[in-house]
Amino acid sequence: MNAEAVIPSTCSRKVPIPHDETIYKLRNRIERCFNKLKHFRRFATRYDQREVYFLAFVHLAAICIWLR
Repeated sequence: MNAEAVIPSTCSRKVPIPHDETIYKLRNRIERCFNKLKHFRRFATRYDQREVYFLAFVHLAAICIWLR
């Protein structure tokens, strides 16, 4: 697959897998953003059938999170 390891391996592993710390930090930031967006019920259950309305709500939710 030519996938790159992003999550660091456990300390108990005999041969540690190398990873890029900057990519890991960016991945963590994106994951936290999605977790905050999931607190909005409309985002988590995806009530909107049309992609345009769903994207508009994602923008509104992101603005609400940013303004906190």
